[in-house]
Amino acid sequence: MKYIDEFRDGNIARALGRAIAREADPGRGYHIMEFCGGHTHAISRYGIADLLPGNVRLIHGPGCPVCVLPIGRIDNAIDLALHRGVILAAYGDCLRVPASGQLSLLKAKARGADVRMVYSSADAVKIAREHPEREVVFFAIGFETTTPPTAVAILEAQKLGLANFSVFCNHVLTPPAIANILESPEVRRYGTVPLDAFIGPAHVSTVIGSRPYEYFTEEYEKPVVIAGFEPLDVMQAVLMLVRQLNEGRAEVENEFSRAVTREGNVKAQALVAEVFELRRSFEWRGLGEVPYSALKIKAKYREWDAEARFGIEYRSVADNRACECGAILRGLKKPQDCKLFGTVCTPENPVGSCMVSSEGACAAHYAYGRFRDFEEVGL
Repeated sequence: MKYIDEFRDGNIARALGRAIAREADPGRGYHIMEFCGGHTHAISRYGIADLLPGNVRLIHGPGCPVCVLPIGRIDNAIDLALHRGVILAAYGDCLRVPASGQLSLLKAKARGADVRMVYSSADAVKIAREHPEREVVFFAIGFETTTPPTAVAILEAQKLGLANFSVFCNHVLTPPAIANILESPEVRRYGTVPLDAFIGPAHVSTVIGSRPYEYFTEEYEKPVVIAGFEPLDVMQAVLMLVRQLNEGRAEVENEFSRAVTREGNVKAQALVAEVFELRRSFEWRGLGEVPYSALKIKAKYREWDAEARFGIEYRSVADNRACECGAILRGLKKPQDCKLFGTVCTPENPVGSCMVSSEGACAAHYAYGRFRDFEEVGL
């Protein structure tokens, strides 16, 4: 296959759906979690779940980096922008995430905070070079995919001697979160669903490779298939997982071999290892405190660490009680199970973070799936 359209061929998708239906044992259930916001978006956009038999269930996991960021971290960023006089550079999806006091970074900007949307960490460095008289803080978020560019930004700031640039680091790691869902007593107390297998993330795996998932197949006996973002990628991954489960196998298979290797991007991994180290613990929305699941800036680069420079202290903040985002991130509930979905909570006026990013389960279902909900109830 050479072109994107070939990965979106409806006839092939339906043929894959029929193959899955033939091979899925009607006497058992298949609970498959996708751990990638790009997969969540694709599943809703292309109606993939509608092509699967009823006993093959796709479950949305905490694969959206904007969604899993806790309110307290957004509050920290707002404080920097609103009360510390900095230029806060942030990705666009971060601007509308609800925080305490009915605030968001976008609303803080409306109150006079200097918040600027950037497309990359390099944009934040550029702003710092253009405004040497101002403190510039890059609000760094994301999984392993966006971490190497943040490392590059810090190394570039060191090379240029940018004393007015720093990074508020909120980078999180995929494998510890998967392990936490599978074994954490706290998460089980919150409520979980049965999980038989995982669709491994695409972009994350281009960086870390397929090797880290081998732990889950060996320790928990859960099959993992790394898949690309296109609908045929996801359908093929589901078929591969159904076959593994039927055969009693638990292996890491790589459907996305056109972009992912076992070793991953070694150069990117080296950059991350040079600049960052593990945090002992980090709070995830919906999962609580997850040990060794996030990164912080090493002491040798402390000069560019906003947490050290501004004395940032994290305070945990409870989510809106009416919002089901935490349960949705654990796969316990679907977006339409939330009483706020599509009424009080919409992409234009999000109450929870899952409605903000296009990779969030609620935003994806609002854009592509809610009309089928009406059909199912006969409206």
